[in-house]
Amino acid sequence: MHPIIRFSALWLVLLFSLPALAMNLNQAMNALPAAKEAGHLGEQPDGYLGVVNPVGEAREIARLINEARRAEYQRLADEHNVEIRDIQARAGKKAIERTASGQYIQLNGVWMTK
Repeated sequence: MHPIIRFSALWLVLLFSLPALAMNLNQAMNALPAAKEAGHLGEQPDGYLGVVNPVGEAREIARLINEARRAEYQRLADEHNVEIRDIQARAGKKAIERTASGQYIQLNGVWMTK
């Protein structure tokens, strides 16, 4: 097989396999406890996950979970006729309270272990 054809075939295989390699929300949710335990992610007062140490898939885990949280916060805000920022603040307070000792939380813009 000609090298250009072989390279093109390999490129197509890789191109079509990329979506299969992407993380989905269920995988992110399953990876969250380990990422928090390892100190890669932490809870913020605004109700969203923050990236403490951007290694591995930390950013992708945070992005997927934060998208789901944002949708849920909006749903709750609409349902209760309140501002989304009120829901975010309440969720952030609860998430920080529930964070296990030794894991990261953000207070006043600073990451610290609880």
